[in-house]
Amino acid sequence: MERKIYNPVQKDYVTFLETAAETNGARTLVEVELAPKGGVGIHYHKTYAEKFDCIEGELKVQVGKTVHTLLPGQSATAHPWSNHRFFNSSDKPCKFRVELTPASRGFEQSLQIGYGLARDGEVRSNGFPKNPLALAWLFEISESNLPGWRSIFEFILRRQAKKARAAGLDNELIAKYVKF
Repeated sequence: MERKIYNPVQKDYVTFLETAAETNGARTLVEVELAPKGGVGIHYHKTYAEKFDCIEGELKVQVGKTVHTLLPGQSATAHPWSNHRFFNSSDKPCKFRVELTPASRGFEQSLQIGYGLARDGEVRSNGFPKNPLALAWLFEISESNLPGWRSIFEFILRRQAKKARAAGLDNELIAKYVKF
């Protein structure tokens, strides 16, 4: 089964190396090929740590207020509750691994669904789903949280995620896009 997914909007790839099911919940391990100028915004997780290991190119990982520039063989870890983001400020792609400990099945599903929606033209130019209920539910299952003043939006997102589940959107998206 193909375990490499592509996002045509963000122009990056994620390969699932180990899933929650395969590690009995111990870890999720993915390899990311991040496009030039790609990355994610500042966020945090309450239940798992993320360790970033650079394989090729240059990856920037911000943990708290410190921006780490990782070269091949170097790593940085965002522990639970620590604000973090990663990005590629160069004009060349970079490749890195992300290990979540413990594993997060919701994170795994959110990537498959988000990339599937992008393939189907169901996301905006910023990569966010056009359907606000899908956006809210994906935010929730990835166990992402917004720091500081941005956290005021979480209340709205959690309510929208509840509506998505009530409407069966969660099961519909899982059935359509989650393959492993």
